[in-house]
Amino acid sequence: MVHLNANEVRQLLHNKFVVVMGDSVQRAVYKDLVLLLQKDCLLSTSQLKAKGEMSFEHDVLLEGGRLGPMHNGTHYREVRQFCSAHHLVRFYFLTRAYSPYVEKVLAQLLWAEHRPDVVVMNSCLWDVSRYGRDSMGSYRKNVERLFWRLHRVLPESCLLVWNTAMPVAKTVSGAFLPPEHRLRRARLRADVVEANFYSASEARRHGFGVLDLHFHFRHSSPDRQPDGIHWNARAHRKLTQLLLAHLADAWGGDVPRGNPVGRWMWEGPASGLRGPARDASRLEDGGGESAEEPRASRPPRPACPSAQSWRPPVPLPRDRRCFPRCPQGAGSRPDQSRRRQRCSGDPSELRARCGLEANLMGGLQRRRGRIHTAFEQHRHHVLHRASPPYPPGPPERPRRRWRRGREPRQGRAHGPGTQ
Repeated sequence: MVHLNANEVRQLLHNKFVVVMGDSVQRAVYKDLVLLLQKDCLLSTSQLKAKGEMSFEHDVLLEGGRLGPMHNGTHYREVRQFCSAHHLVRFYFLTRAYSPYVEKVLAQLLWAEHRPDVVVMNSCLWDVSRYGRDSMGSYRKNVERLFWRLHRVLPESCLLVWNTAMPVAKTVSGAFLPPEHRLRRARLRADVVEANFYSASEARRHGFGVLDLHFHFRHSSPDRQPDGIHWNARAHRKLTQLLLAHLADAWGGDVPRGNPVGRWMWEGPASGLRGPARDASRLEDGGGESAEEPRASRPPRPACPSAQSWRPPVPLPRDRRCFPRCPQGAGSRPDQSRRRQRCSGDPSELRARCGLEANLMGGLQRRRGRIHTAFEQHRHHVLHRASPPYPPGPPERPRRRWRRGREPRQGRAHGPGTQ
């Protein structure tokens, strides 16, 4: 498995606009990505549990959360954004796969100054547990409408990754399930599997990428929180690494192998490796603060083959900012003149405006067209199989049945020479 440190993540997502949409689990995905863009450490327990805070690791709360009333209803809103000189990450809290609010979010992304390069999305737990008895049927219809709209709203260069819902425990006690929905808790585990099947099939049908988190974390129950729904910091760092590996593979980039930071994340205190931010004895608490240590304290990175090594990237430009500091109204709709000025240019000219040519990163370039899965590549290979090297033979003729001799009649006496 690929393990990227903070510097490599900054290079991979250089001048990229990443949008994360979903429930509280996807909010933790956003937080871990924002943290990894700045330093090599895990989220703390308090950071994982925090909800609607005004600021997290230099990001800004744009809408909802502490700016309004805090509640656990289906109309809860929370929009967060992290903006640096060359990185822009935004999060939208969703309680349903498709709704008027989702349509409003898609309109913002369509009319915004910066179009998204990556959209990471999931919506499942709220859909199948908070919207009546026929929630599964409504979920299937909403998923079909969602992907139909995404296929028409998102730019062709945008990469959409649909995260399947992570497995839940047999007994759940999440705050999003009020006491009147206790009957749904018994079926929630099976409903998640069924909903993942429908959503993943619909995403593949529209040509979008699918990251099957339910499969990757099916044996990771020790990393699940006591509520049976949320996960600890170690599991979310593994999720982030899976997501980054998916993006690097989609963009055709070379990724490093054998990163000691990654092994420190997974093997834990028993491995004897020393982390880049805190020692292994304090890793169990998942501290979110980073105290930089001298470079000599880190274990040396093992030598990698030349075919798998990360080629030295072009230095990042420092003279201009691709994403200026955005005020709290950054998500609002710009005026028509700005939109015409932006949409009138060539796509290659727009990419040059943000300095994307300076981020070659040894082949980290965007692929055109849809991303084919391994099954589809195998299917196309079978359908377009090359002709054999030898010339075709004559058409096959029907075979004749030969009998060695007459069969003896019944009741006929056989002589000594007969068989």
